[in-house]
Amino acid sequence: MTIKIVTDSSIQLTTAEQERYDIHIVPLTIQQGAESFVDGQTITRAEFLSRLQSATTEFPTTSQPTVGSFVELYDQLGADGSTILSIHCTGLLSGTIEGAHTAAQQSTSDVHVIDSKEIDRGLAYQVVAAAQDVEAGKTLTEIIAHLNEVRSKTETYVFLDSLDALQRGGRISRMAGLLTKLIKLKVIVRLTDTELEVIAKGRGLKTFTKEINNIREHLATQDVAEIGISHVGITDELSAKIQATLEQTQPHVPYTVALTSPVIMSHVGLGAFGVFYLTK
Repeated sequence: MTIKIVTDSSIQLTTAEQERYDIHIVPLTIQQGAESFVDGQTITRAEFLSRLQSATTEFPTTSQPTVGSFVELYDQLGADGSTILSIHCTGLLSGTIEGAHTAAQQSTSDVHVIDSKEIDRGLAYQVVAAAQDVEAGKTLTEIIAHLNEVRSKTETYVFLDSLDALQRGGRISRMAGLLTKLIKLKVIVRLTDTELEVIAKGRGLKTFTKEINNIREHLATQDVAEIGISHVGITDELSAKIQATLEQTQPHVPYTVALTSPVIMSHVGLGAFGVFYLTK
């Protein structure tokens, strides 16, 4: 049985991974006013960031792929009898997973949809693991079990410079223990299967520095496979400082540092960044 892997454009894959593995990516759509773009096809991440930085009242937004686009891809990939494994970002931040489930029911192909419960690089850990498992000839049951294992070994922390973007997107309620009146605070959340769990908040950059140091110390006790830093336009100096801090206890693991996807940018806002790590 041939298994084909599908994901969405919120994923953070390296160029090498995109070239190495046969991963099919369904793009999200981006709107700003009367203009519409296809993520990764008619607009780049850098171009989206530029629009976000220059916006004052009309902010760019994203929407999940249409059910029709999913059905079309599923039918195409499964025309030869292949099974489709479709792995997507957490339903906490996007409705993509719901569209994928609906499309799977409508498709003529054998489609299995997985909510990764992750975003960005955390999603990539599962998708790349699935692609490697397919190459190794593992069964669908074995791959899904492996994805659950990878998810349990993934940690995702999101550092929010403000809550303005989450408020605009109506997702403040997803953040346990936080009130809308705290909009101007810098907030750090940990992504869990069910919520964005607030672990720290404060009014200065010291809030971020303290938590990065906490993560560094925790990593010293872990057998780490890799670390990712994804961001919404932070300076090279800041991203280098974050990596240098984490390298104090994890100097030999691979690091992925890159702009995050438009869908994440629109939800977390300018100046935000995420720290992801996968343990062995």
